[in-house]
Amino acid sequence: MLRLVLALCSLTAVFATATPARAADAPAPTQAAYLAERLRENPVYVSDQLPRAVPRSTAPDFARLAKRTGVPTYVLVLPLESVRQGKELLGAVHDRLGRDGLYVLVDDSSVTDAAAYGVRAPADDAWTAQLYELPYDAGPLLSFERFADVIAQGPEKASARAEAAREKYEGDEPAAMYIGQADRRNQSFLTGVLLTSVPLLILLTAAYVRRLRRRRYSGSAKSATARAGRRIPAGVAVVTAALIAAVAVALTALAVFDQTRSSATEPPTPAELSARVERVAAGLKQDPVYADPESPRVLDARQLDRLHDRIRDFRRSDGGGPVYVSLVPQTHESEAAGDAELFAAAVRAKVGEDGVYVVADPGDGTIDVYNHGLRLDANHLALDLPESIELGDSRADDADDHLLGERLDALMTFLDETPRTDRPTEGFTPAPAPSSAEETALPPLFATDFWPGLAVGVFAALLLSAVLAGVTALVLRRRRPAPVPAHLLPLTAPTEPSASYLRRTAYTEISALAREFTQSGERSPRAGDCLDAALLLVDGDPDRARKPGLDPATLVAVIALARAGRAALAGEKADLCCGVNPLHGPGVSLHHVRVATEGNSRRLLPVCEYCRNTAIADPRGVPALLMRLPASSGGGRVPYYEATDGPLAAVPKGIARLIDRVRETAGVH
Repeated sequence: MLRLVLALCSLTAVFATATPARAADAPAPTQAAYLAERLRENPVYVSDQLPRAVPRSTAPDFARLAKRTGVPTYVLVLPLESVRQGKELLGAVHDRLGRDGLYVLVDDSSVTDAAAYGVRAPADDAWTAQLYELPYDAGPLLSFERFADVIAQGPEKASARAEAAREKYEGDEPAAMYIGQADRRNQSFLTGVLLTSVPLLILLTAAYVRRLRRRRYSGSAKSATARAGRRIPAGVAVVTAALIAAVAVALTALAVFDQTRSSATEPPTPAELSARVERVAAGLKQDPVYADPESPRVLDARQLDRLHDRIRDFRRSDGGGPVYVSLVPQTHESEAAGDAELFAAAVRAKVGEDGVYVVADPGDGTIDVYNHGLRLDANHLALDLPESIELGDSRADDADDHLLGERLDALMTFLDETPRTDRPTEGFTPAPAPSSAEETALPPLFATDFWPGLAVGVFAALLLSAVLAGVTALVLRRRRPAPVPAHLLPLTAPTEPSASYLRRTAYTEISALAREFTQSGERSPRAGDCLDAALLLVDGDPDRARKPGLDPATLVAVIALARAGRAALAGEKADLCCGVNPLHGPGVSLHHVRVATEGNSRRLLPVCEYCRNTAIADPRGVPALLMRLPASSGGGRVPYYEATDGPLAAVPKGIARLIDRVRETAGVH
């Protein structure tokens, strides 16, 4: 009986010690088995490793869109680094789950793979359509929405749509939906340039136009009076137009550049940002080696046992301590934005124990080591870690598991050989990860490069106004003067009049003067002198003016005398006749004017109001207004005062001198 009791006690002790060992040594589920269990709980599984790109709160949105397909749809949202072969993974998950349907794999940007098992769904065509129809920054949710819509159309329409999208993409890639920080800075710069250049250009252009008008009409008292009356209202109008332009630019920029975010991602909640850290920390509290179940296995059972033994030995060694190994991918979309040191510090804070925290990335194979509170030489740990351990070599690059088991074993050897210090070494506290909300938020439009744009806008307005002024000056200098305005010169005044025109005009003017002189109640001596002189030139018969026989110079003198006489009858000053072109009518003042296009030849001539304004605003334009008559020698046309020795040559000296020359020529005293 005593032996039987002892035997039973021994068996009890054996089972008591053996059961935990088997539980601890139980193999972890494979990636496909773990994901299948998650889909068994919910047909949409969103990883907690992508909170910056796909927060877990988007799971209901994926589930809502999945119903559009019309077939059972299972969605896995995983980091790209956790998936090696998408089709194979979906097939393995389907086999583990044992349910037919459409299986879809989504990463942080779009739908990456899809496969249909036991259902009729155009998975490949839908994947092609969403790939080519949407821009690269559309986001995973919009990508899955387009995928589900194409699935719902059926195989035939989905095939046609995929082919059309593929053909269109070859020549026209979809434009991006969102802008980046650099684009916003460019928008701000352009807004600043336009906000100052447009109003300032209006002000400068208005000032230049006023200057031209002032020079053009400076000789007209009536025009000066009108400008004086309009100066203040015109200035107010220009300033008002500039202010309206500035407001229009600002409002238009706000309407056109209305983007506020640089991506389609909604900012995650604090709980979503801490979910993965809490999951890893909870696992490390149970086991010093935590292998991410969403990622492929990189340590086999033998390597895992070996690593546990090395960790246990290091903990018992002099100056050693706990070692925590996290086999999890580090991506920019994670809570730490891909910063392994920040991730390790967060995990350490959740575990609450000092030790060496190792972050091994099963995606790219990198190994990072951080000491928190152990007596290890910090410089040796940070500077002397072999590259073959930290980054691997060519063999590690070619291996699917990056030889992490072998390299972690080498890391434990390195830790064993790391010199100890007298005091524990505190780990470095890294800077916090960038705010997910601030990371995707665009700066305000009126910020960053907006202020330099204001300064550039001022310079651009000044430069452009100077260029416009120069071009305008060149055009005004080279072009022929515009026709005489009707309110300044109601009479037709050709510079090279034909004989028929002169005969017709001379008869009309002398007939009108004779009629008006006869009808006038008050006799004007100057009008009578002009009529007598004009009649002397036509031998006393106005009809002779319209018949061939008189030379052009005589006909012009008849016209000038008749118009001066009519002006005297109207009570206007008729002492001078325009010396540039006698057909212009009475002169208003004497002025030195250019009489040749080449050189600087000038002559003091009586000028009409139009010629005076032209001489002031555009001196080089006066020679084009000068009357030219056929030369007496038959050598083309020359200025009228050089074409004859008759009475017309006296026009520059005034009407009185012209009358005297006519009388002298006719022998009348």
